[in-house]
Amino acid sequence: MIEMTAAQIAEVTGGTLVDGADPATPVTGPVEFDSRRIVPGGVYLALPGARVDGHDFVPGALADGAALALVGHRVGVPALLCPPVESTPGEQRNASYLEHDPDGDGERVLTALGRLARYNTDVLTAEDGLTVVGVTGSAGKTSTKDLIGAVLNRAGETVAPPGSFNNEIGHPYTALKAGRTTRFLVAEMSARGQGHIAHLARIAPPRIGVELNVGTAHLGEFGSREAIAQAKGELVEALPAAADGGIAVLNADDDLVMTMAGRTTARIVRFSSAADALDRGIEYVATDIRLDDVARPSFRLHHPAGEPVEIHLGVFGIHNVGNALAAAAVGMECGLDAAQIAAALDGHVAASANRMDVRTRADGVTVINDSYNANPD
Repeated sequence: MIEMTAAQIAEVTGGTLVDGADPATPVTGPVEFDSRRIVPGGVYLALPGARVDGHDFVPGALADGAALALVGHRVGVPALLCPPVESTPGEQRNASYLEHDPDGDGERVLTALGRLARYNTDVLTAEDGLTVVGVTGSAGKTSTKDLIGAVLNRAGETVAPPGSFNNEIGHPYTALKAGRTTRFLVAEMSARGQGHIAHLARIAPPRIGVELNVGTAHLGEFGSREAIAQAKGELVEALPAAADGGIAVLNADDDLVMTMAGRTTARIVRFSSAADALDRGIEYVATDIRLDDVARPSFRLHHPAGEPVEIHLGVFGIHNVGNALAAAAVGMECGLDAAQIAAALDGHVAASANRMDVRTRADGVTVINDSYNANPD
């Protein structure tokens, strides 16, 4: 996060400094919602939970060096009191995400967090050339985010934290990890209903959007794959026009993803591993796909900039070919050459836990752990 004062954060969020909070206090550290992770100069977010209320930990967070705490109600120590939330255009309420927020305190804090993340993103984009890459899909978001992060790190400092920080808490939390030296921010965007991805895209507006697939995850909430596609397509709708650098990276092997091309004015870039992909003029294509004895994929990457290159992944499963193609497309569209992309992808291993984590025990038994948020796709 960029350095700010408590007064500046109050202005950005619409909050009020209370109980002796000093407007001139410098905020130089990261934002955290776990009081055990507070570092001197950082910001503590007091959120209600199932078992405890983060407001109870504000005094301890300040004692541990937090420069500022964002609260939904006064707690008797210096803090920034977040304002009540109104149903204003362009700002979706966060109450649906918080299951333990009877007084709306958490909604206040989350909305203020989103405003702070948007300000941070806008400043870094305008002043330091930050590029935001949004990733969505029914399956593969986290693995693809990790692959994109590995590729873009070859071009400059990249924020793409391990794990799935893709909701109303995790998305702005991730956006605030970007600072003055960050060149790329790779953000997952999940949806539990219509309008959710549009809301996340307003918090950290993407210039590049990656649409992986439309499957059956969350079918119970949406009712049909077509409804899921409608929600996922909010990402490409949020992109700037092609003339302003907007790029939509679409999976050409998914018919519902390809319908999203008509919902954006961004430039369309496609990836595919279909047998006829080269004949159809797809920009990023995998051919000669093969798996080693433990299902790690290798393939030949065809791209618009020259001769194809060989890719040898360290992650497991043939589904990661498509994820790697998406990462290669993002990397090349951000200025990397094929050799740099191959070097980044070769041997890449999973950065986030419980996603095709394959281990062989001493007795020869192979254990496959793909348990995180597993779905039929």
